[in-house]
Amino acid sequence: MCGFVVFISALGQGDACDAVSAGLDLIRHRGPDDMVVTVPQPGVTMGFQRLAIIDVGGSRQPLTHEQRWDLCFNGEVYNYRELREELAREHGAVFATAGDAEVLAAAFHHWGPQAVRRLRGMFAYVLWDRRERRLHAGRDPFGIKPLHYALTPDGLWLASERKSLAGGGGTLDPDALAHYVSMQYVPEPYTMSADVRRLPAGCSLTYEPGGQVQVHRHFQPAFTASPAADEKALAAQLGEALRDSVRAHLVADVPVGAFLSGGVDSSAVVALAAEAKPDLQVFSAGFDIDGYSELELARDTAWGLGLRFTPTVVTAADVLRELPRIVWHLDDPLADPSLIPLYFLARTASEQVRVVLSGEGADELFGGYEIYREPFATAPVQRLPRPVQGALRRVSDAMPEGVRGKSYLARATTPLERRYYGNARMFDAEQKALLLRGRAAAPRTDVTDEVYARSAQLDPVSRMQLIDLHTWLPGDILTKADRMSMAHSLELRVPFLDRRVYEVAARIPASLRVSPDSPQTKKLLRAAVAGLLPASVAQRRKVGFATPARVWLRGEIGDWAHELLSTSAADEHLDLSYARTLLTAHQRGEADNSRKVWTVLMFCLWHATFIEQSTPTPLSSHPTPLTRRS
Repeated sequence: MCGFVVFISALGQGDACDAVSAGLDLIRHRGPDDMVVTVPQPGVTMGFQRLAIIDVGGSRQPLTHEQRWDLCFNGEVYNYRELREELAREHGAVFATAGDAEVLAAAFHHWGPQAVRRLRGMFAYVLWDRRERRLHAGRDPFGIKPLHYALTPDGLWLASERKSLAGGGGTLDPDALAHYVSMQYVPEPYTMSADVRRLPAGCSLTYEPGGQVQVHRHFQPAFTASPAADEKALAAQLGEALRDSVRAHLVADVPVGAFLSGGVDSSAVVALAAEAKPDLQVFSAGFDIDGYSELELARDTAWGLGLRFTPTVVTAADVLRELPRIVWHLDDPLADPSLIPLYFLARTASEQVRVVLSGEGADELFGGYEIYREPFATAPVQRLPRPVQGALRRVSDAMPEGVRGKSYLARATTPLERRYYGNARMFDAEQKALLLRGRAAAPRTDVTDEVYARSAQLDPVSRMQLIDLHTWLPGDILTKADRMSMAHSLELRVPFLDRRVYEVAARIPASLRVSPDSPQTKKLLRAAVAGLLPASVAQRRKVGFATPARVWLRGEIGDWAHELLSTSAADEHLDLSYARTLLTAHQRGEADNSRKVWTVLMFCLWHATFIEQSTPTPLSSHPTPLTRRS
């Protein structure tokens, strides 16, 4: 796990060593073990911060292969040994290192850009072809590892984190802000900067100096299930794929642990990991507020498996102290409160291990969110003739806010394509207009229309899952996982988001993911891991890392929230007086506005950090980087 900054000059001359070094200085947390800047050819500057996990004594980057390919690679390729053997056997490839990075370069050398389809892992790479003077870059299928880029008149900048890009970041993107207040995160390919984009998950790009960036998709999530699928056979195949994935994700030359909540996803990962690693250490987080801690559930699971358990308790004082640092690490505002316990959990784990396994991705693949049950509830209205639905919608519009049935009728009379745009939904259209003071911006559907167009033949549950696989998963879940773990130089691995696991998941019928006949979600996943866990764990409802934001805003951080909303210069972009009315109503107990208020607060902190630059930058001093010229 690492971080990189790369610059390709449009003119094909000179170097950008100072700017690349400055960018690396901002992401030392991603790789404190080594820092190198190289100039492999005039006009090409590559910088790398390394967190050594595999081939610790070797595999320094930027790495050169066959005097043609120069590589910066962040992540892990779990099938690198098999690919290495095949490349040596079939093509006579010779390797100077024992790690996975050089295998990626050799794969490109012998198989071309299609090599990315053969990689099993999490990755973001930048690969310069000296012979063709062409840059190749790409991300893993699900977007586990980040890649940002900015095309400027001087050339192309690429980096693991947006803050490192010297060529972009000056102008706020109003469309990104509009999406943020709808979704609580900035969806790909947007960033909050109009000059910077994220390469979407499952995509590659190419660039030749002086030209344009060309983006290509190498992976597209899809569901190919047959209604006649054999449930027992699929459960067995899934169990086998998960076991294989977890074992692959345990490979490292440094200590490995795991995160554990009270739910089935992380419990299954931990149970499978414990089979191969009986001394596995597990880590969990909770709060000092009744009803907001899963520590007892996680402890019981860990002790039942005979594993060492390390708890972390987070207080409101901890949150107030660390929020500015958390926002700085995020790059763009992200208002998912569950990133807070993740940050403190990663800090604790990093004191004892360098790698952790976690349960992200299971809900999106196997149908774990309760909202996926909504199509069953709305089906009776959806089957009514259009004129009848229209009449019911008018009834809903006329009903006062808070009246029972209003929300149901509104949802049931709205087509899925306009109703569902992701797992988190913050401000609706009317509220967003108030918050943005009526300013026009891109509709939220511009990030979902293409997915809906490709999935018209699928059932509603599968279409909702595909939306989340394209938006919520890379934009929220995996972004917070990467940033909060890397803030503490900790590599977080996600065995559910594995190519072999996905191949089984894609064949699971919707009825075995979410069924109207069962209160449980993730039906087949639970069946696949039932033998690994106590029944009380295997059948437990989804819990996750619950965060008491609603309690904090009515208590210990309420005054701070009011002060921030009253003094923030972010009022230039959002109507903070409207946000203060939401906070006041929340504190009076008139409504639970905690998630909406939290969304605005996180933007205000982001604005203070990256626009006003009024919060301190959490940098650590370290030696001047080594610069090599080829």
